[in-house]
Amino acid sequence: MTIVFAAIAPHGGLVFDQPEAPTRKGMEELGRRFAEAEPEAAIVLTPHGVHADGHFAVVRSASLEGDAHQWTDADSSYAGPGDPELADDCLRALRDDRLPALGITFGATAAGGSTMPLDWGAAIPLRFMPAPAVVVSPCRELTNEQHVRAGAALARATAGRRIAVVASADHGHGHTAGGPYGFAPESRPYDEKIQELVRENRLGELVDVDPQWALDAKADSFWQLLMLHGVIRDEFVPDLLSYEAPTYFGMLTAAYAPA
Repeated sequence: MTIVFAAIAPHGGLVFDQPEAPTRKGMEELGRRFAEAEPEAAIVLTPHGVHADGHFAVVRSASLEGDAHQWTDADSSYAGPGDPELADDCLRALRDDRLPALGITFGATAAGGSTMPLDWGAAIPLRFMPAPAVVVSPCRELTNEQHVRAGAALARATAGRRIAVVASADHGHGHTAGGPYGFAPESRPYDEKIQELVRENRLGELVDVDPQWALDAKADSFWQLLMLHGVIRDEFVPDLLSYEAPTYFGMLTAAYAPA
């Protein structure tokens, strides 16, 4: 594989609304390190993109375009190229490992004529780390082990190219009773555990965690982090740049460099 950079990046509109906050500073630092790594393309793992029942979804579109207008009044727009060739390689690698995966386009069947509308989970990280990109959605119907295998397959698909992998992830969404999901007592301990695992390079321990805990914590990070572990294994060095839960959900920025 040729993964030159990996990251965990949040996708809340607060990234734009609070320019002096730790999360915004963390995103800017991720952007700087991403640029230094000089990836040819990026694979973005998002929990908010196209969902295909029982399958991983891989966007094959040649163009990507979207924003986070439902979460912020700031300019959050992003438009950039996809990477249909890399997407096809990702699909092939997933299927070679007998994992259920579907290629996705929008508007046009042919990848070259398709512009995929981006969800905020992809648009926000790409705004800070722009590159030709393949957007991949996890599948909560599949097992922890299948998500790790999917990450490993995506890593194999990058052979011969300089690729970055970004796990777009916000964590517990039940930190306050006034939030849209109400208070979830699991949110704080979930976020604390994720920080510990990232800081100590122990993401692999998530494989043995019941995903119901993440569901109870109202988190949308668990499945992408399993995939990220499959990509990087123990061969990268983590740097947890920031964590905060300024409203009802937790946001974390972390960079991973090849060991």
